[in-house]
Amino acid sequence: MKGKILAINISEKKGTPKTSINPGVMIEDFGFENDAHAGKWHRQVSLLAKESIEKSKGMPTTGLCHGVFAENLTTEGIELHTLPVGTRLKVGECIIEVSQIGKECHDGCAIRQLVGQCIMPKEGVFARVIEGGKVFEGDSIEVV
Repeated sequence: MKGKILAINISEKKGTPKTSINPGVMIEDFGFENDAHAGKWHRQVSLLAKESIEKSKGMPTTGLCHGVFAENLTTEGIELHTLPVGTRLKVGECIIEVSQIGKECHDGCAIRQLVGQCIMPKEGVFARVIEGGKVFEGDSIEVV
């Protein structure tokens, strides 16, 4: 399975939409440099497929852009939420490992306030960084 990176996104605070950057730097066993979600835990990087975002077309579209669901990587070509935990993905020059599918939204989530509901609880994918490096928009993402 092979797809493409559409956007790389980071934020200063958790629970807020992210801002696109290019390139991004993933740090082994940490996450994206300068991202609020990075750290020594199992949800170092978040991913959301364009295919999942398109399911939100019935929601208000104001502000629906890359990073609005607080995902670090916006992808296309792979239905990420169908991958089993433990799947390894090559992203640019990095290797990440799927550690969780979906999550519980917290109260007062800025994303839910912006778009009415969040798709991350069902289709957001989280991963640990196995091998760090640079990631560019347009890089491939593939199951290894």
